[in-house]
Amino acid sequence: MDKEADLRKAKRRALAWLMVAAVLFVAMLLAPHNVWTLGIKAMAEAAMVGALADWFAVAALFRRIPIPFISRHTAIIPRNKDRIGDNLAAFVQEKFLDASSIVSLIRKHNPAQLIADWLTAPANTQRLSVHVASLLRTVLDFIDDVRIQIFMKDAIHAAIDKIDLSQSAGTILDGLTKDGRHQELLDQSIAQLTTLLNKPATRDFICQQIIQWIKREHPRKEKLLPTAWLGEHGAELISETVNAVLDDIVNDDKHALRKEFDDYVYKLIERLKHDPDTARKAEEIKLYLKNDVALNTYINQLWGGLRTWLKADLDRPDSVLHAKVAASGRWIGLAVAQDQNLRDSLNAHMEYAAQRMAPDFAKFLTRHISDTVRGWDTEEMSRQIELNIGKDLQYIRINGTFVGGCVGLILYLLSMLPGLWSATPAG
Repeated sequence: MDKEADLRKAKRRALAWLMVAAVLFVAMLLAPHNVWTLGIKAMAEAAMVGALADWFAVAALFRRIPIPFISRHTAIIPRNKDRIGDNLAAFVQEKFLDASSIVSLIRKHNPAQLIADWLTAPANTQRLSVHVASLLRTVLDFIDDVRIQIFMKDAIHAAIDKIDLSQSAGTILDGLTKDGRHQELLDQSIAQLTTLLNKPATRDFICQQIIQWIKREHPRKEKLLPTAWLGEHGAELISETVNAVLDDIVNDDKHALRKEFDDYVYKLIERLKHDPDTARKAEEIKLYLKNDVALNTYINQLWGGLRTWLKADLDRPDSVLHAKVAASGRWIGLAVAQDQNLRDSLNAHMEYAAQRMAPDFAKFLTRHISDTVRGWDTEEMSRQIELNIGKDLQYIRINGTFVGGCVGLILYLLSMLPGLWSATPAG
């Protein structure tokens, strides 16, 4: 609305000056003729001619002027809409999207250094984190939770399908048994068990279990026997016996239990890798996992919990995501700023990308510009161009009025020179 008002105001101003010239012309026609009135009349006449000529020139750009033999050369913009679009597209391609021009621009401005300088400013990284957080918040508001849940469920199920449980478990155990590493694991387990048996709390637990067993299985004897003494010494006996057995296993690399452990592990690996029954059971486990209500419910709730946490974190002044994005931006900026080779590499990659992408992008953009302009309504396009530059074009009319008046006055004065020359007395 402001552009339309400005355009109407500019048109009225140009018309007003034309009317001033017309009034002066009529007034001078009615006034007694002398050198002054004739001069003003000539000036006003030329001013009207200049104003009308420039009005025609400006109006002919946007609309048809119904004058015989001339109208076909009016409405220049509407009649040449498609050609304007093609020329505009070609101009953009040649002047802005040429690969060599873009590469020269990259070499001139060193964008890697500009990026580093921008990211090392704390205010900029803070601004970056705000924008990223705002974008993420918008995504969270518009994202379809059901689709995300289905996607996560399908992804996890696909991952389960791809896993060969029996083969994977067999491979893992096979790796653990290399160089006797499973025996080291056995030794560590024995050490942990020994430590557990030597704890007073463990012996108290064994003691209580012995006492409870005597009371439950031999209630009458329990009244005659020293139950507490039996429980205490029984727990000590059990602990010492087990510790003795475990010490024998630890100190004897060829202990029978070690051999049995080896045999069991190797047989288990063989079954996991080659036994059809074990493979079938592994597939049953996978099917059970995929159909397990608890697991699927957890998967569905997982996204909801993550989404809730993200939104809550983004709304906090001390947002973790804000801080992480800002810190990452500063780290990238410092890394680029302190490494000349990295900056050169980034600029080189930008140049390479420009050389590879510029031709295709230029073709796409120029075709898009051309097709877009062709698709515009002719009248609307002409109207929009007039709204945007018509105000300035009205000054052509005003200038034409003044220039025409000045030219008319000059021509009048020149026409007076022969009379003045002949009226001059001969020397």
